[in-house]
Amino acid sequence: LRDELEIHLSTIKRQGVIETWHDRRIGGGNEFGKAIDENLEQSEVILLLVSPYFIASDYCYDVEMQRAIQKHEDGTAKVIPVILHPCDWRSTPFGRLLATPKDGKPISRYPPNYHDAFLEVVNVVKQAVREINPESHGDSSHPVKTTPVALKNLSQPRSSNLRLKKEFSEREKDDFLEESFEYMANFFEISLEGLNKRNSSIITNFRKIDANHFTSVVYKNDKSVSQCKISFGGSLGGISFSFSISSNDNSFNESMSVAEDGYTLSLKPMGMSQIMRGNSESGLTQQGASELYWSLLIEYLQ
Repeated sequence: LRDELEIHLSTIKRQGVIETWHDRRIGGGNEFGKAIDENLEQSEVILLLVSPYFIASDYCYDVEMQRAIQKHEDGTAKVIPVILHPCDWRSTPFGRLLATPKDGKPISRYPPNYHDAFLEVVNVVKQAVREINPESHGDSSHPVKTTPVALKNLSQPRSSNLRLKKEFSEREKDDFLEESFEYMANFFEISLEGLNKRNSSIITNFRKIDANHFTSVVYKNDKSVSQCKISFGGSLGGISFSFSISSNDNSFNESMSVAEDGYTLSLKPMGMSQIMRGNSESGLTQQGASELYWSLLIEYLQ
């Protein structure tokens, strides 16, 4: 979701209003904590990308968040909590701040159209920039997945082609895969609700078995017509799909693993479902991967 947010911020980045920074831009050999501290101190707008993992991280919660709140209270920065996933954020020190999207609704609860939520975030960032510098369109702030992101003041024109290749760590890949599974679970739950409301003969059932498994069943006239089980981990360590809700983790009809192109992380299907369809998919976003598994579930109904 952090990558999606940066895409939505691209317009004001091109206009020279902001420049983004986050911890994945720390190069090899550089001191992690020092780089974050330096960029945090330079920030005038700090986006806290809030998820259960952010709150659970001692470094994010005890160091980064505490310093961000201090800067907010002394007027040297504006802190904006951006709620990515459902969590107990209202009980935290930043729970008293005005969060985005509206009413603190998590972005992951917006599928299938997350763009509405990201547009709300962009508008809040633009408003913060105007409040900091009413006479100009420039500002400073940092968006981050588990750390704040900085948007820095730009007074001179520059190229927008600044993206460089990097190596993703195992931690980053693991975090992306886990976040993708949570995204997919929310996607299925909300999509099933929509399918149920739109079709009077359809009843759906979504069940989160545990942290690593969920099932979906579609009933038509009270008869099960399609079902699936989606699992995180298992023998291949990815996100697997099975047409049977009673299957074990080693039995599946499709599986996805993390892929990278040197710029972004994505999800790559093993290809079993594509062989049957005569096409192939690679480098899927979280939404694209969710759409692929969703299409497997409902193809028998269409």
